[in-house]
Amino acid sequence: MGDIEPGTLVVRHAEPPDHTALTGTDPLAAAGDRARRASIRRWCEQGRALLAEDARGPVGYAVLEYIFFEQGFLTLLTVAPAARRQGVATRLLTAVEAACTTPKLFTSTNVSNQPMQQLLLRAGWQPAGLVHGLDDGDPELFYLCPPANLSRSSTLRTFPDTVIGKESRS
Repeated sequence: MGDIEPGTLVVRHAEPPDHTALTGTDPLAAAGDRARRASIRRWCEQGRALLAEDARGPVGYAVLEYIFFEQGFLTLLTVAPAARRQGVATRLLTAVEAACTTPKLFTSTNVSNQPMQQLLLRAGWQPAGLVHGLDDGDPELFYLCPPANLSRSSTLRTFPDTVIGKESRS
């Protein structure tokens, strides 16, 4: 896969046929996890997945659902191993913030997932709680998106076919 050329990364809503390509960006799905592959297909069919792609194809995706007390919830954000540390996750996170239609947006990650925690903190997300018992020995940290990130992104919501990701965090 290699480096992503500047200016070539776009984020868009995934379509049902995209599910096959997205499995290649997800380490669990690529390793043959049937449940993850089924979830990717469902998320694409339901319009819940946003995918990041460059000229060579998909390099990552994020899933936005409304399953957490009827608020937005970033269920999953993953980037292909060869495309990591190139801004893909930041662009996906910004796109999820732009796409969220509720006043609050949450996510969670394991205590062991330091890269995701760093991404969220850099973007201004605030810790919102800790839950033990979901994964043995690895508590789940919950985060809340700052309202300013949602309101800054609100103009993008009215243009669902627009390529998401050209906005800045300034």
